[in-house]
Amino acid sequence: MVSKEVIKKIKKIEIKSDNIANTLFSGDYHSAFRGNGMEFQDIREYYPGDDVRNIDWNVTARQGKAYIKQYQEEREMNMFLLVDMSKSNHFGKKKDIIAELGATLAFSAVKNNDKIGSILFTDIIEKYIPSKKGKKHVLSIIENILDYKVKNNATNIKELLTYFNKVEKKRSIVFLISDFLDKDYEREIKMVSKKHDLILVRIIDRAEEKLPKGAIFAFEDLETGEEMIVENIKKDKIIDLKKKLPSKNVINVYTDEDYVKPLMLFFKKRRRR
Repeated sequence: MVSKEVIKKIKKIEIKSDNIANTLFSGDYHSAFRGNGMEFQDIREYYPGDDVRNIDWNVTARQGKAYIKQYQEEREMNMFLLVDMSKSNHFGKKKDIIAELGATLAFSAVKNNDKIGSILFTDIIEKYIPSKKGKKHVLSIIENILDYKVKNNATNIKELLTYFNKVEKKRSIVFLISDFLDKDYEREIKMVSKKHDLILVRIIDRAEEKLPKGAIFAFEDLETGEEMIVENIKKDKIIDLKKKLPSKNVINVYTDEDYVKPLMLFFKKRRRR
């Protein structure tokens, strides 16, 4: 049974996220992803001015003159939220930011009459929520992000992406929301990006981003409990802990800043493309 505190949080997130989706992202969401959900319609002869990227080279070779593939935009798109539920994402305000940001994206999809699904993961697939439409479904996803009791604490992005690529056959807009404190998933990022429109949303707490100069630090890994010592005794050196991610589609969201701004910037850049 959902606690009163969680119900109160869900209601607060619903009001805030629904309002943002209405006032800020109306139109931006659809225009940012327009053309990503396309289905094949027909083949016709090439005419000057047509996009040469749509030429069907096999048919062209057989017929001896240029033919192009015609596509039509799908009436509805499919969005997936892949949410990192590992213990490191319970640090500071990360979990609340993830829930709010995910809700905003989900409500934007619902207002465009799109389907929305989610996968909650740690180093295993914790929960798979199939794509559906509707506000009630979005609220169920938010509830799971806030209240789901995970079985494991660690992170395995490689396992997640391999699983997602197998189960989701329809081309989807995919937001992978994580702090990306993991390794060896670069190949899987490229693999999923070939089939889906994959966007990496990195949640960053500034306390985890850099080590100040001139000190020795003792850390405990939140996911494994392992303790480690990091020396940064050079007075002129600051250690940057923020890893470069293997994708051009990255949204960096800091926990001490409003997440709406980086989302809007991303949508506007996509729209200009």
